[in-house]
Amino acid sequence: MSKKKRAIIIGAGIGALASAIRLAVMGFEVEVFEKNRYVGGKLAQLVVGDYLFDAGPSLLTQPENIEELFEIANEPIEAYFTYTAQPISCKYFFDDGTVVNAYTDIEKFASELENNVGEEGQNLKAYLEQSANTYNDIGEIFLNYSLHKRSTLIKAPIKQALKTVKAAFLFKTLHDLNQASFSKLKTVQIFDRYATFNGSNPYQAPGMLSLIPHLDNNIGAFYPSGGMISITNALYKLAMKKKVKFYTDSLVTQIITENKEAKGIVVNGLTYLADVVVSNMDIYFTYKKLLQQEEVAKKILKQERSSSAFIFYWGINYSFPQLELHNIFFAKDYKAEFNSLFTTKKLYEDPTVYINITSKCEPGVHAPLGKENWFVMVNAPANTGQDWKAFRERYREIIIRKLNLILKIDIEPLIEVEEVLTPVTIESKTASYMGSLYGTSSNGKMAAFLRHPNFTNKMKGLYFVGGSVHPGGGIPLCLQSAKIMSEIVREDYEIIN
Repeated sequence: MSKKKRAIIIGAGIGALASAIRLAVMGFEVEVFEKNRYVGGKLAQLVVGDYLFDAGPSLLTQPENIEELFEIANEPIEAYFTYTAQPISCKYFFDDGTVVNAYTDIEKFASELENNVGEEGQNLKAYLEQSANTYNDIGEIFLNYSLHKRSTLIKAPIKQALKTVKAAFLFKTLHDLNQASFSKLKTVQIFDRYATFNGSNPYQAPGMLSLIPHLDNNIGAFYPSGGMISITNALYKLAMKKKVKFYTDSLVTQIITENKEAKGIVVNGLTYLADVVVSNMDIYFTYKKLLQQEEVAKKILKQERSSSAFIFYWGINYSFPQLELHNIFFAKDYKAEFNSLFTTKKLYEDPTVYINITSKCEPGVHAPLGKENWFVMVNAPANTGQDWKAFRERYREIIIRKLNLILKIDIEPLIEVEEVLTPVTIESKTASYMGSLYGTSSNGKMAAFLRHPNFTNKMKGLYFVGGSVHPGGGIPLCLQSAKIMSEIVREDYEIIN
């Protein structure tokens, strides 16, 4: 570009940070405006007493998405960010005492299922092979290209994807596909869980979601040194190195438009002009609050919102050798739990409990030696006005009772510090409508195609990134949304570098 164009990004979540880096590398002068005092959105850190917690996302997969940002910026990633592969992606506990270690070594995982569940190891191998094929052929298109651009038909490997697509991926639910793939209910439940990776219901979401286990099992699970906050810190430092300007405590109240073209934003009564405006804000709030397009916002609500979460951050005065970095304590009746999440939208009396403990990987860093930092999460319905104060007390009681039974120790006296995150506070901190963690759910055959694109044909210069737009929520998808968006900008503005 002969003269540098300006780009403004609304919000500083992980998708926004990646977008800022990509646009800066393309030659834009980039400014990022964030309403909070910190960057990273959900990917933040919480400090409570002597304990440090990753406030939101806790699983790192596909670190190559992060590596790519340093490659295009021509910066050595080692100076900013390091990570290690984990031998166990998750440890699963069932109420009858069964325990399954999901080893990232497929042979060991297969043996674990055979010995502890009675599942034939070949069933796992066949499933993960198909998951890899699905990801490499179909996921390649979904995760790297816009589904709403004609140019995708030319650039993307469509023919290979069509060869891979099976009717089961489109017309069976993930649960039905898993039930047909495995002989034991516990194995089915383990792989049904992957619907929750984008806040969906395995009994409604399409079989296409069976590509997700490929990331966790074939590629592997990783731990970033310093915890998940190190991703935010690394990308923020890289963006700063590329001369991106950040403004925190800066609430954007309007996107300025003129003649069907985005011209800039309004922040604290001040106008900032730009050639390109990128919203990392929830797509519903972007239209409702920033563009004041009520009718468009209502259309977005026709899609079912994803689930939310209720999170306890507990500093535990004890060390549990039987626990890993990632742990799942399953509900006995999984279908009833999802019915509660998406149909009745009420508290479920036997929720699946997830516990993340980063002190397992770095003893003495995130918790004092001999103690552990527990990120304790249960899936919760999106906020529709439930009594979350009452839910808090009940969830706490239920979770402690469940853990006491399985771990055979009284947890409550071990809790030294406690903080809580609810769907209401998730919405207020991250502007995620109804506290939905992933925007809309994938509870439908066409859900993937109904997500809002990373651009709009009705407004020149306006683009979208983050979990509420294509391709979806979660760290890998948010990073991919930044890549897809930036490539559309490159095409629209005929940028060569």
